[in-house]
Amino acid sequence: MEPMLHHSQPYVAWTLRNFWPPMLGNMARATSSWLSGGEPGDSGPASTYPGELLGLPQSGPGSLAPTGRRILALLVDWLVAYGLAALLMTFGLFSQAFLSTAVLVVWVLLGAVSVRLFGFSPGQLALGMMVTPVDNRIHVGLGRALGRGALLALVIPALFMDSDGRGLQDKFTHTAVVRR
Repeated sequence: MEPMLHHSQPYVAWTLRNFWPPMLGNMARATSSWLSGGEPGDSGPASTYPGELLGLPQSGPGSLAPTGRRILALLVDWLVAYGLAALLMTFGLFSQAFLSTAVLVVWVLLGAVSVRLFGFSPGQLALGMMVTPVDNRIHVGLGRALGRGALLALVIPALFMDSDGRGLQDKFTHTAVVRR
């Protein structure tokens, strides 16, 4: 396309070559002011391992739990919630048509209450993990635990992870899933 513009309309080609790159550079600076992060090319403080910027150790108890283990704990929690919902259904508390909704409600409540009371869900207990606050609080409160559960129920926030490997549900609630 440029040869055609170059021969037939030299002024347009000169304008496109000289106008667009500076404009794009200004646009990148303008968008960086309202998008997360700093100026383009600014990487911020460097960390040598996940969790370092949060003050967590590199390995052992208190270090960030690996993603695969967190997914397995989520699966265990979901299976426990499914079993409890099926048990509640046999007692006639709801019909089979509402089973999937009941599983979701039981999963969110089970996770929130167990994280608030014990610091871990049943799946995290089985796989040696726990949820800990990263903002110098003593424990994860019920509001944060419910927030984590609600965000995990939406699925999408869990798919986006920060540089430490924490999902958005942990970033928004200032928590981290660590090894026990």
